Amino acid sequence: MPLPSSTYRLQLTAQFTFGEAAAVCDYLQRLGVGWVYLSPVLRAEPHSLHGYDVIDHATIDPERGGQEAFDAFCAAAHRAGLGVLVDIVPNHMGVATPRMNAWWWDLLGRGHGSKYSDAFDVDWDAGGGKIRIPVLGDGDDELDHLVIDGDELVYYENRYPIAPGTRLADDDSAAEDDSAADVHARQHYELVNWRRADDELNYRRFFAVNTLAGIRVEVPWVFDSSHAQIGRWFREHLVDGLRVDHPDGLADPRAYLDRLSALTAGAPVWVEKILEGDEALPADWATAGTTGYDALGDFDRVLVDERGRAGLARAQQRLGAARDHSADSASVDDWAEMVLESKHAIASGILCSEFNRLARLMPEIQGAAEALIELAAAFPVYRSYLPFGAQHLRRAHHLARSRRPELAQTIDAAVAVLGDPRHPAAVRFQQTSGMVMAKGVEDSAFYGFNTLTSLNEVGGDPSEFAIDVTTFHRRQAGRQNQRPAAMTTLSTHDTKRGEDTRARITALAERPELWESALTRLRNAADLEDPALENLIWQAVIGAWPASRDRLHGYAEKAAREAGNSTNWLSPDAGFEKRLHAAIDAAFDDASVAAVIRETVQAIGPAGRSNGLSAKLLQLAGPGIPDVYQGSELWEQSLVDPDNRRPVDFADRARLLASIDAGDLPAVDETGAAKLLVTSRVLRLRRSHPEFFLSYRALELAGEMSDHGIAFDRGGAIAVATRLPYTLARAGGWGETTIELPRGEQVDLLTGRSFSGSVTRMSDLLQVYPVGLLVLAGEQ
Repeated sequence: MPLPSSTYRLQLTAQFTFGEAAAVCDYLQRLGVGWVYLSPVLRAEPHSLHGYDVIDHATIDPERGGQEAFDAFCAAAHRAGLGVLVDIVPNHMGVATPRMNAWWWDLLGRGHGSKYSDAFDVDWDAGGGKIRIPVLGDGDDELDHLVIDGDELVYYENRYPIAPGTRLADDDSAAEDDSAADVHARQHYELVNWRRADDELNYRRFFAVNTLAGIRVEVPWVFDSSHAQIGRWFREHLVDGLRVDHPDGLADPRAYLDRLSALTAGAPVWVEKILEGDEALPADWATAGTTGYDALGDFDRVLVDERGRAGLARAQQRLGAARDHSADSASVDDWAEMVLESKHAIASGILCSEFNRLARLMPEIQGAAEALIELAAAFPVYRSYLPFGAQHLRRAHHLARSRRPELAQTIDAAVAVLGDPRHPAAVRFQQTSGMVMAKGVEDSAFYGFNTLTSLNEVGGDPSEFAIDVTTFHRRQAGRQNQRPAAMTTLSTHDTKRGEDTRARITALAERPELWESALTRLRNAADLEDPALENLIWQAVIGAWPASRDRLHGYAEKAAREAGNSTNWLSPDAGFEKRLHAAIDAAFDDASVAAVIRETVQAIGPAGRSNGLSAKLLQLAGPGIPDVYQGSELWEQSLVDPDNRRPVDFADRARLLASIDAGDLPAVDETGAAKLLVTSRVLRLRRSHPEFFLSYRALELAGEMSDHGIAFDRGGAIAVATRLPYTLARAGGWGETTIELPRGEQVDLLTGRSFSGSVTRMSDLLQVYPVGLLVLAGEQ
């Protein structure tokens, strides 16, 4: 099957439609991109900024341009020599506006009698034959706000169908005695208080999002109906490959991928699957690999100075000790315990309804829900795919038992059921454990373990502070041998921080004493009495600076609520959030706070830029198929979504690229043009000479500063990068450190400079940029 040399992700919206996407295809071609990679394109909820809330699988989203514009985009991409990769969403549908989703509307109106009753994953018995819809506000009289409008029940802006025959009379005069609450009581759904979703919801969701209802794509007709448009793309040769969103939510990912492969005639498919540690994808999945979160952490961690770990931890501990937050400070040193606690809180809190439903599938086990919650909290990976991954269930079994010995017998009984792949509870537990991991780690623990927040990234383990060059090479060689067609990435629409935000934060590991001083000064000026959160927020401000006031306010509020210590989503603390926003304002309005930020950014900025260029080169030149997130060919200093989905100025990037192609050798400065140089040269080389990227061999450095370099030969293309740049500069540079290059004249495609002879001084090789991309003269 044809594979891309690289991909470039575009986020489609009502403001950036297929037409705008088609207009940037020529730029992407000049950049060196192999395939253009689109966010979801099927019809989504009105005004959706991401497209994952699909409401009609048969229709291309009209807000993004509609089918004619989509087809025209695919043709334009192909004319430019670009393949087309599209993100699809098989696990759930958007139900925020029921009338917009024909399947959901029919289900609400007809209940068991609906042709779509098999499409949604509903536990009808648990709801007394009704679907519980958690939209009512607090108070005992909320149903009094219901009104009848024709054949619909209306609760504020929410509209729901009235089932045929559920009103006492059809004429208006008789219906006056038939209250809206009475009519509601006869429907196939029950509107309930929004707080009841945590415990009593009886339909499967995407994570804890009530407005995303899970669908049963394992049912043949549901697959056929929800994939008819996708099948057309391949019959008409519009699309070349797919990215599958959240396969862990599916009942049987392997069977789904097999069916998808048959539908697309074996086109390449990548899965948004997060792997933990040394976890591997099931070998029998019909996929080219993951979308790259498992690779991201290695590119970051090889640039982290291990020697800074103690100093950064000490900075946070001292900050906590100043306000007697010893418990918070101690938890920073125990990531595993924090993860367990966070996952347990999620499973017993916002996802408790899922475990109550699981328990109903094993009625013979008294107290099953509590045991299942313990097992989910202890589960070491996102999910198993029984019989593949049975060892993870065994590990969770052992840990849950040791933590809750009084539940040992109940846990044993539950595991006996969960170990049978045919049992409905085993299927559902596997669909559920990933939700707990994602919410407990990505959306909770990542906001509490804040020693060095560049490590708190999707797919990452913050307790692994750094890796050495030897470990990096071993992992990259393993990637080349095991999954050479898997994607790699540095930034996505879901990363917590853009790649260059992380690169600058990573530089703090070389300057822990600087950060301790800065953090103390910031606290003295703006004390939030939440030291862990303060460390998180101020690292984000430093990493993203200069960022607008609005962007930082949005991030700080979201981060504080996710952390859940001083405020939260369900019961926001208005007083604390007022102080939080005042702290952000101080970054702009208080001279003393602004001075700390300015001085810190100036001190670590050069190292951050060096880290950014090194990470980009390592990712783009390394094993796997590199993905470039929209706009990240310049500095990508975003924060968590929706900040990382802001519009991209493609005209500016095209102008800078034209200047580089005309011979400009850009400085490593705030424009990011040097990063565009690196990106374009690697992408073009991968596309024009794929044979230069078919193997992986570490190249050794010799000399006193050898630990500051990373180099590898991909089979013709040689990448050389700098690590720990501040420490290197403080020591006086590379000195006599050398690298042994393959014989023959090598040309650096970034600068055009040539190097003859095998032993080359690093100070000569990296005289202009902290990175180099070399090929044999005459082959570039």
